[in-house]
Amino acid sequence: QVQLVESGGGSVQVGGSLRLSCVASRYIASTYCMGWFRQAAGKEREGVAFIKRDGSTRYADSVKGRFTVSKDNAKNTLYLEMNSLSPEDTAMYYCAAAPYWYTSVPTAFPYWGQGTQVTVSS
Repeated sequence: QVQLVESGGGSVQVGGSLRLSCVASRYIASTYCMGWFRQAAGKEREGVAFIKRDGSTRYADSVKGRFTVSKDNAKNTLYLEMNSLSPEDTAMYYCAAAPYWYTSVPTAFPYWGQGTQVTVSS
């Protein structure tokens, strides 16, 4: 059974930084595609950053240059380093995993964590 547990969310001021972590069960980080999604109040869930099984990454245009996704296979952990945060980044952030890469839409990822809240205030 795949389990994903996020942490690292919190409240930060505009321009600040946060680092999210997602600990995965067993060997998931090294063998699955993993990614971060977010969902702001009243909005649809959107893909933020992804890392494929080969280590290649992709980002939403809105976070390019500010967010960095990485993983530590030995720790079975996925990270999201978020810099230059703005109020538009306020959302619940979810870690997700999929055995294969198809697309960045939420329905392509069968496994999800419970989410961690990020709030950016001015």
